[in-house]
Amino acid sequence: MRNILLACSIAALAAGAVQAAEVKVQWQEPEKFTDIRPANDSRKAYRERVMKKFDGFFTEMAAKLPEGYSWQVTVTDIDLAGDIDYFAGGAGNALRIVKDIYSPAIKFSHVLRDKHGEEVISNEEKLRDMGFMHSLRSVGDNEEFRYEKQMLSSWFDKELLPKVEQYALALPKVSTN
Repeated sequence: MRNILLACSIAALAAGAVQAAEVKVQWQEPEKFTDIRPANDSRKAYRERVMKKFDGFFTEMAAKLPEGYSWQVTVTDIDLAGDIDYFAGGAGNALRIVKDIYSPAIKFSHVLRDKHGEEVISNEEKLRDMGFMHSLRSVGDNEEFRYEKQMLSSWFDKELLPKVEQYALALPKVSTN
């Protein structure tokens, strides 16, 4: 019975992966981004962790796109929620202090192509969530970069997905007769 459940789980994951669009994320000079500074980590290690996490955010969003689509994203700037306070931690331990005035922002360009390679959407996005401290979230939500993820997910669901749906509806229907 356990093997059958495992096989079904693997099949479901494989089917989900087939439904996802391919995403390629490029990072344009991340060492020059507005705020990708660590509190108590090396700059390089922290920057790599941020990039890996954001790669995951874009991959999660791409999973909602139609099968066969490809999405190219070039991130040109990030301003993480909060700001580093080098005195708040005491004894040389800096802290990232998150307040309303330190809102998250991201700039990126992107091109979405359908399964035939035709351009569906191409744009440069400049997102900033000034109300990030006022959005509802669950009590146990302590995910790293959750404010940035919420900002990106909200943009994706409200802006990009509806355009993809409109594009799909506008395509000529192919008859199978």
